[in-house]
Amino acid sequence: MTNVRIVYRKYGGALHWNHPGRLLGEDEHGVWAEIPGGTVARKGEGPPVTWETTAIMLFPRNAWWTASFNTPPHRSEIYVDVTTIPEWRDGEVTMLDLDLDVIRMRDGRLILDDEDEFAEHQVLLGYPPELITQAEATARWLLDAVGHRKGPFGGAHLEWLAKTT
Repeated sequence: MTNVRIVYRKYGGALHWNHPGRLLGEDEHGVWAEIPGGTVARKGEGPPVTWETTAIMLFPRNAWWTASFNTPPHRSEIYVDVTTIPEWRDGEVTMLDLDLDVIRMRDGRLILDDEDEFAEHQVLLGYPPELITQAEATARWLLDAVGHRKGPFGGAHLEWLAKTT
């Protein structure tokens, strides 16, 4: 498997979550990667954080989000970040994290998280109006798709999970 560096940045370029992963392959939903339990990640230049559970990540080719499908006992089943379209180059995938997150918990609850951070960053970081509109539309679409288990949110990650080491 090929290693990849996964780099989230904030609007303006500041480093956000970043960590390694292993590419698993591609399908109609996008590019899939494994983040094994024990992976060390960092939030910006902050202290290292070790992730205890494995996640399968999906990077769509032309959509404003990225998704993590978490294995038990992680509290969330699916965690979707609203982002700019992921860009690939030189063994790295990068995107801008636009604060809003759609989370499906293991008990089925659906959460739209970080609306306060999104509102704050619109002013603090100077989000342009078209970015705000796209992020809000993406969050609405994700709430429907994740909540109703549409497309990749209906178990597509299981095939990729079975291919992990």
